[in-house]
Amino acid sequence: MLLHALSEHDLPMKPIRLMAGFFTVGVWTLLSRVLGFVRDILIAAFLGTGAVAEAFLIAFSLPNLFRRFFAEGAFNMAFIPMFSKKLETGDGAERFAQDAFVGMAFLLSIFTVIGIFFMPVLVTLMASGFRGDERFDLAVTYGKIAFPYILFISLAALLSGVLNATGRFAAAAAAPVLLNVIFVIALIVAQVLPPTATDAVSLGLPVFSQEQTTGLLLAWAVPLAGIAQFALVWWAAKGAGYSLRLGLPQMTPELKRLAIIAAPAALAGGVVQINLLVGRQVASFFDGAVAWLSYADRLYQLPLGVVGIAIGVVLLPDLARRLGAGDDAGGQDAFNRAAEISLALTIPAAVALLVIPTPLVSVLFERGAFAASDTAATALAVAVYGLGLPAFVLQKTLQPLFFAREDTRRPFQFALVAMVLNLVIAVGLSPLIGFIAAAIGTTLTGWAMVVLLWRGSRGMGQAAQIDERFRHRIGRIVAAAIGMGVILWGISALLSPYFALPGLRYAALGLLVAIGIVSYFAIGQMIGAFKLGEFRRALRR
Repeated sequence: MLLHALSEHDLPMKPIRLMAGFFTVGVWTLLSRVLGFVRDILIAAFLGTGAVAEAFLIAFSLPNLFRRFFAEGAFNMAFIPMFSKKLETGDGAERFAQDAFVGMAFLLSIFTVIGIFFMPVLVTLMASGFRGDERFDLAVTYGKIAFPYILFISLAALLSGVLNATGRFAAAAAAPVLLNVIFVIALIVAQVLPPTATDAVSLGLPVFSQEQTTGLLLAWAVPLAGIAQFALVWWAAKGAGYSLRLGLPQMTPELKRLAIIAAPAALAGGVVQINLLVGRQVASFFDGAVAWLSYADRLYQLPLGVVGIAIGVVLLPDLARRLGAGDDAGGQDAFNRAAEISLALTIPAAVALLVIPTPLVSVLFERGAFAASDTAATALAVAVYGLGLPAFVLQKTLQPLFFAREDTRRPFQFALVAMVLNLVIAVGLSPLIGFIAAAIGTTLTGWAMVVLLWRGSRGMGQAAQIDERFRHRIGRIVAAAIGMGVILWGISALLSPYFALPGLRYAALGLLVAIGIVSYFAIGQMIGAFKLGEFRRALRR
C-alpha cells in the first residue's frame, strides 16, 4: 500500500510540478472563493450589517479560529513534515497517520463538548462588545449549533495533509467548495420557504422573523458542511490507500514528538487568525463594524486563498522531502519559485484593492440591507487590508522554511511579538480612529511578521537564500503592478457612472477587472517580470 502511494510521488516535485500542484489547489480555491462571494453577497443582501449578520459571523468565526490552531496552524504544520519524511523513507507512514487521526478525533471530541458548554465565554472573548444586546444571545445560540464543525473540519484537514503529502491535491482543494454550496442552498431555502407565523404556531414551533430563520439555517449549515467535507477527503484518502478509522487513542513516541512540535505551531500558524480575533473584539464595540471587516476580509481572502494558501499547501511537503533528502539546491529553487509566483499574482491584487475598493464593494455587496454607508466603511477596510496582502502571502511562503525543519519555536516567538504589536495598535488607536484601527493593526502586524521570519531564516543555508532569477524579477513585478494600477484608476473613473446601474454594474466591474488582468500580464511580459509560457505550461499540467 505504501509502495503504491509512493510510486508516483517518491521524488520531490520539479519546478513545473510544483507550479502544477499550486495551480490545482489555486483553481479549486478560486472556485470556492467565488462561491464564497455568492454566499456573502446573499448574506449582505438578506441580513446587511444587522444583529443577525454580526451574530452569525462571530459564531462561524469561532470554529474557524480553532480550526487554524488545531488543524492548519498546529497539527498539519507539524504533521505534514513528519509524515512526508516517513513517506520518503518508507518508515510506517500509514500507521503514523492512523494514530494521529485517532488522537485528534479523541481530543477534539472533548474540546467540542467543552466549547459548546462554555459558548457564552467564547463569544465574550471574541466580541465582548455584544454583551448587553441581542447580538450576544444570538451569537451564543448560533455558536452552539455551529461549533461541532471544528471536529469534522480538523479531521478533514489531517486527511488533506495526507493527500497533499502524497501529491494528490484535487480532493482536498475541492472540499471547501462543498461548504459554500451548502451555505448558498441554506440562504436560498430561507428566502424561498420562510414559515409564516400561522404555520409555525399550527406546528407548535417558535415564531422567528425571516432574518432569524436565515441565521438559524446558516448555523445548521456549518456542521452539515463539515461532515460533507470530511466525507469527501476521507473517501479520497481511502482511494489513495489510507483508510483511516476511529479507535482508542495510544500515546506513541511519535505522537509525543508530534505534540511537542505542534504546541508552539498552534500560535505561529494561526497568527493571522489571532490578529483578526483582536480586530473583531475591537470592532464589536462599533455597530456594523464586525460585518464591515468580515466582508472586507472576504475580498482580500480571495487572492490570499488562491495564491498564499495554495503555495503553503504545496510548498511545505515538497520542502520537507527535499531537505530530508539533503537536496538544499532543490529546496532553494522550490522556495524561490514559490515566492516568485506568489508575489507575481499577489502584488497586482494588492494594487487593485488599493485603487478600486469602492467599485468592488459597491457592485458585489451594495443591495438590499447593505447600504451606501456600509460600502464606504467596507471599502476603507479593503484598502487597508490590500496594503498587507503581500505580507500575508509571504508568511505562507516563509513559514514552511521553519516547519519543514520541524522548527516551530521561533515562529512561535515571532508570533508573540506580532500579537503584542497588533494589540497595541488596534486597541490603542481605536478610540482615535474607530473600527479601522483593527484593519491597520492586522496589516502592520503582517509586515512585522514577514520581517521577523525573514531575519530568522538567514541562518538556514542555501535553501533560504534568494536566487538571481528572483532578484531580477521582483522589481519588474512591482513595476508591472504599478502600471496596471494607473490604468485601473483611469478606467475606473470613466466607468464610475455604470457601477450604480443595476443592468450594467456587473459588466462594468467585469470589464474593469479584465482590463487590469490583461494590462498587468502584458506589461509584465514586455518588461521581463515573468514569462506567460510558464503559467500556460503549469495550467496544462
